[in-house]
Amino acid sequence: MCGIGGIVYRPGAPLRSEETLQRLAGALSHRGPDGTHIERLGRADLVHTRLAIIDIAGGDQPLHAGHATLIANGEIYNDPQIRDQLGNQVFTTGSDCESPLRLWEREGRFFADDLRGMYAIALYDSAEDRLFLVRDPFGIKPLYYSLFSDGLAFASEPKALIAAGLGEKTEDAAKRDELLQLQFTTGAETIFPGIYRVLPGEMLEIRHGDIVGRTRRQALPRGDSERITEEKALERLDAALINSVQAHERADVPFGLFLSGGIDSATVLAAMARVRREHDGNAPLLAWTAGFDVPDAADETAHAAALARSVGAEHRTLRVTKADFWTHLPAIVACMDDPVADYAIVPTWLLAREARQEATVILSGEGGDELFAGYGRYRRAARPWWRGGRKMRRHGAFHGLGVLRETSSHWRDGLVAAERETRGLDRLTAAQAVDIAEWLPNDLLVKLDRCLMAHGLEGRTPLLDPVVAEAVWRLPADLKIRGKHGKYLLRRWLEREMPVARPFAPKQGFTVPVGAWIEEQGARLGPLIAAQPAVADIAYPGKVVSLFRSASGRRERHAAWALLFYAVWHQVQIEGKSPEGDVFDVLSAR
Repeated sequence: MCGIGGIVYRPGAPLRSEETLQRLAGALSHRGPDGTHIERLGRADLVHTRLAIIDIAGGDQPLHAGHATLIANGEIYNDPQIRDQLGNQVFTTGSDCESPLRLWEREGRFFADDLRGMYAIALYDSAEDRLFLVRDPFGIKPLYYSLFSDGLAFASEPKALIAAGLGEKTEDAAKRDELLQLQFTTGAETIFPGIYRVLPGEMLEIRHGDIVGRTRRQALPRGDSERITEEKALERLDAALINSVQAHERADVPFGLFLSGGIDSATVLAAMARVRREHDGNAPLLAWTAGFDVPDAADETAHAAALARSVGAEHRTLRVTKADFWTHLPAIVACMDDPVADYAIVPTWLLAREARQEATVILSGEGGDELFAGYGRYRRAARPWWRGGRKMRRHGAFHGLGVLRETSSHWRDGLVAAERETRGLDRLTAAQAVDIAEWLPNDLLVKLDRCLMAHGLEGRTPLLDPVVAEAVWRLPADLKIRGKHGKYLLRRWLEREMPVARPFAPKQGFTVPVGAWIEEQGARLGPLIAAQPAVADIAYPGKVVSLFRSASGRRERHAAWALLFYAVWHQVQIEGKSPEGDVFDVLSAR
């Protein structure tokens, strides 16, 4: 896992200074604390900061083959198979990122078509002055670009482009509104005007500094729902899960698991334990779980500990306190340059800081709900209207609260565009596909990437793998949802593999008690938030004050948290205030 960045220039454009490239590298250094390399190639500059995972001694980048130069952020899980296919003698390093370079030599522009992994790759062909930017189909690894008068710049994070003077530190009002209502932003446009996402599975071809081609590789198998027995589906799922976990455990550094106690991370734990029994003998298994200091907060730390004990894993529990929340929120928000107002960023960042003391790679259960149909909103979306069915995310976080000055529904435009792409699918599959296209890459995976990489920790998601997707995506609806249970087939597999997980028992869920924490400070916090110029422009001050006094309410909690996140985010990311100090220090700074 690494940070990548660079510039390709239009003909006749002046080259940027070495200082520009140093600023770009410096802003990515947290992603790659093990080394920085800058390479100037005439009409292109490439920057790589390395977090060494595989071939620690010999895997430095950029990698070269003839007139091609490659830098990458990610892991190629089918690297061993590619090496067998191409012949090991053509490889000069043990780095898994050499595989796409060798495929380029044979396949040209189609080099990424058969990659299995999580990756953001930049490959520059100096002979033809062509740059290819490509991102994995699920969008696990981030990649952004900006167009400017002299050419195109790209980086793993928007703030690196801004730090290098290759992007503007301003915000788009429509994307701000989308963030507040949805907690994330959709599509290729980011909240920073002029900075764009390379979409999941997208390849951009840039020639002489201009984009001349786009192609897209889909993450999900095509085809109608298949007819398959439950036993056959379980057998296929079992093979896919073990195959994926084995691939995701490949590393030359210590690794572990974030274990919430829920179905998805318990599934990963069970598969990891079986891989050890069948292949790795007594290899240690480490797991980390977050809990909270609020008495009535949902807390599955005891259940997670029991799961860990059942397979002999070493288990660490981290108690997240309200003091942690107020003290560390500015630093957490500082890493969320592409903003995600998901309060799970708090325990994720704190767990990553703790886990980095013992591990360099973390597996987690992201993607299970989306691929296996776990959310209650899928069950509602699958029903016809006359049985209580309703569209996902019909209303935003501020619906009916009277807090915002503008109540336009345009914040839903990105979702509407994603929904159009699902025409022809049944209601359940369409709901899953929308989330996989937008919510997953632009909320959950951004959260995982930024919170872990802030500490130089790599996150891996074995449930988001083409082998798993091929096994389960086209399952009939009754193997995804049965009665009140989503993720039916996954629960059946876990019931067989790890009965102590009790996958069909009611779960408490994982909810960060932000409402209680905010309301406790509401009398102090409300006026402070309302006085922020960025908030005053979009919200009625009196309503903001009232909202923070009642933030423990179900609807009020989400709205108050969104405004708190946005106020701190704007101070740090737009105003350029230091994230040092607690929330009150940052919001009081002038």
